[in-house]
Amino acid sequence: MSAHVAIIGAGLSGLTLALALHQQSIACTLYEARSTPLNIGGAIMLSPNALRILDALCVFKRIRSQGYEFDHLHFRSPEDKPLDTFEFGSEEKYGYSGMRIYRHVLINELSAMAAESGIPIRYHKKFTRVLSEAESSVTWEFYDGTRETATCLVGADGIHSKVREYLYPDLEPTFTHTMAVTAAVLTKQLQVPEGYGLPVTIMNKVHGAFVIAPQQADGSEVLIGRQKRAPQLDRDGWNALLNDKEWCIDFLRDNAADFPEIVGNAVSSISTDKINLWPFYIVPKLETWSSKFSRVVILGDAAHAIPPSAGQGINQGFEDVYTFALILRHCEGKQELLQEALKTWQAGRQERVDRVLALNAEIDKRRAPKMPGQGDDEAQSKPFELGWLYKPDFTDMVDGWLAGKVL
Repeated sequence: MSAHVAIIGAGLSGLTLALALHQQSIACTLYEARSTPLNIGGAIMLSPNALRILDALCVFKRIRSQGYEFDHLHFRSPEDKPLDTFEFGSEEKYGYSGMRIYRHVLINELSAMAAESGIPIRYHKKFTRVLSEAESSVTWEFYDGTRETATCLVGADGIHSKVREYLYPDLEPTFTHTMAVTAAVLTKQLQVPEGYGLPVTIMNKVHGAFVIAPQQADGSEVLIGRQKRAPQLDRDGWNALLNDKEWCIDFLRDNAADFPEIVGNAVSSISTDKINLWPFYIVPKLETWSSKFSRVVILGDAAHAIPPSAGQGINQGFEDVYTFALILRHCEGKQELLQEALKTWQAGRQERVDRVLALNAEIDKRRAPKMPGQGDDEAQSKPFELGWLYKPDFTDMVDGWLAGKVL
């Protein structure tokens, strides 16, 4: 049987995986539960490591004119004084600036490229369960009762992955009782002072942080957002908030007077149709991302959930799918080595994810409110060294993982 990969989920990770597999001449089919391409959510942030992958897949040139490019994330005090910066890109240092782009814009381009490449996307196909797995194939079922067989089934279906249930039947993502409440407003209403660095996070130890991040290619729109935590609310309570857009607006405006003037301007006019909510879930570190015969694989948020501190969630998902495609290329005609290769791939990817999690922890530590009399030491103020994150050669990385094993 020639290799054919079935991808569950035609979101960002699934579509990018399909293009990466096509580039390696590996046949694939995408299956998406919804009836049309995803058109949900706000803008996402792409860092140089992800943009390098999208460039290798010829995606970057198609999206660059539709995204907002920037190099630094800025952090300011409640008094509106500069506190810190975090480098998110640099064309000079890393080959790419950072980018904010609407999720649906990227999905539309990826979907168009899949169609141009002749990659089948089958919509309204909701995966339900794996029926059987053998040494050379896997068979599964959809909610409509139809069944399919392929040489590999990949779960790129997010943190609530149904494919993951085959590997971990009892695992449920843990709701953190925290949610990001965001809206999109016109930049002109902020009256941004000259020289004011954006995107910016304005810290407040009493009310939490307020985020302002430009989007649209010309920066004419900004995302504004805050996080809401309420451990007393159960899932039904949170669902009620999700459907109450007026509450969302009130929450964004709450205590705005205790922030700099730019925040008051930002929340002065908010449209209910520009509201987004993002509940935070976590999954434990998983022992394996693949099944007994390596015919079922999970990746991206289905395999690991990364908090947003360093903005690496979807960026690490892109790393997963691109390196996975390279692994399959190396295993072509050597199916007996697939299981070992996938273990090696997971170990290499987990090492990168763990390093990102350590970076997140360091960022959170630096952003945490200081106790009275506690100042910033030199280690807390020097720039992060981020070349390891933003400048990898993924082909060399995979070759290094597999040296002496598959090559």
